[in-house]
Amino acid sequence: MFTHNFDSPVKVDSVIELTGPEAKHAVSVRRMRVGEAIQLTDKMGLRVRGLVDSIAGNHLYVRVRSVEQEVPPKIQLTLIQALAKGDRDELAIQAATELGVSNVIPWEADRSVSRWIGLKEAKGIERWQSIVTEAAKQSLSSWHPSVGTPIKGIRVAELVEKFDLVLVLDPTAAKGIGAADLPGSASIALVVGPEGGISDSELEALQNAGALRVQLGAPILRTSTAGVAAISGILALTGQWGSK
Repeated sequence: MFTHNFDSPVKVDSVIELTGPEAKHAVSVRRMRVGEAIQLTDKMGLRVRGLVDSIAGNHLYVRVRSVEQEVPPKIQLTLIQALAKGDRDELAIQAATELGVSNVIPWEADRSVSRWIGLKEAKGIERWQSIVTEAAKQSLSSWHPSVGTPIKGIRVAELVEKFDLVLVLDPTAAKGIGAADLPGSASIALVVGPEGGISDSELEALQNAGALRVQLGAPILRTSTAGVAAISGILALTGQWGSK
C-alpha cells in the first residue's frame, strides 16, 4: 500500500505516475517489479488497485485495474493516549492503528514521565504521525488516522463533548467494558493513562464531563497493551468483527 495525492478522478486502465519518497520506497526498498500488484490510497478511503506498468529511475507507473471509495467504519474510534516512557506509547498507537482507529490524540497526563516541551512537541507529533501512517499502510488500510494537537492534564476533559461516548480505562471502575452500553454506530474516544495511572483529579474531571470509567478485568495492563485490548473489545462487542 502506497499513498498518493490524486489530482483528478481515477479511471480504470489509466496510468498513474508515482513519484517522490513513496516511489523511491517502492523501487529501492520494496524492489517492486513490472507486473507486480500494487495498491494506492489517498488516506481517506480511496483504494486503487493496479499493476506496476513500468519503472524509470525512481518513478513508478501503475496501470489501474480497479477503483473503490470505501465507506468509513460505523464506529469511529479515537485513541487518547498518554505519553509514556520508552516506546510504550508508540507501540500503543501502532497497534491501535492496525486495529483501525480513526484518530490519535497525545495526552501529557499528570503522571506521564515523558514530556513534550518546546520543540519536542512538534517532533513528537511528526514522529507519531509517521508511525500511524506506516502502520496503516502495513495493514493495507485505505483510511489513515491523523495525530491531533496534544492536550495536558485535566484539560483532557474538554474533549468529552466532541464524542458520542468517551470511555476511560480505570482498573478501579465498578463497571467492565463488556457491561458498557456501546452503540453500533458512533464516535467513541478511549482514554488510556500512563504507567502510573490516571490521577484522581483527571478521573474526576473526565467523569464530571460525562466520560464513563470502565475496567478490563483483574489484570493490570500496561499502557502499551491496555488500549489495544479495549479497542478489540469494542470492535467485538459492537459487531464490527461479525454479528453479535
